[in-house]
Amino acid sequence: MKKRTFLGGIHPPGNKGATANKKIVPAETPNNVFIPLNQHIGAPCHALIGVGDTVRVGQKIGDASAFVSAPVHASISGTVRSIFDIPGFGKCVEIENDGKNTLDPAIVHNPNPDSLTPDQLRQAVRNAGIVGMGGAAFPAHVKFNPPKDKPIEFLILNGSECEPYLTADHRVMLEYPDRILAGMKY
Repeated sequence: MKKRTFLGGIHPPGNKGATANKKIVPAETPNNVFIPLNQHIGAPCHALIGVGDTVRVGQKIGDASAFVSAPVHASISGTVRSIFDIPGFGKCVEIENDGKNTLDPAIVHNPNPDSLTPDQLRQAVRNAGIVGMGGAAFPAHVKFNPPKDKPIEFLILNGSECEPYLTADHRVMLEYPDRILAGMKY
């Protein structure tokens, strides 16, 4: 019996020329943001804030105790207006912008990352909620936790973007190569 398979498909034009030479510009801050508490593969976060609470930029608003999970942070400062369910997806937090862009004092900048142990670096990555940029948004601290008998020897920077028009990784590599190399050091 002949095996049937899907043939063809499409490969849309890249159209990278539309954005490849455009510098990165900050986006305008919206009046309201809607932040899902389930932004990655793994355990969803539970809300750490409530309706009416004031939040600051970078404040942890959702967390989970599971290893394969990453906390979620506020992207603006303002007031939590609602927490609601998105059917089939989970909880979402609505924050109304106060226009002050106030940073959370809990954000700690370590001017000497060389002083941190690998475990402290992994914890910092987890606390920051850093996840992969692929479709699963896999929590980065899990990726950085190899078995003790399998040390990491090489790091490959994947700057490929296959989506049409998208050149964000390309622009970051062009505009911030020193920051990328410094981050890869750890």
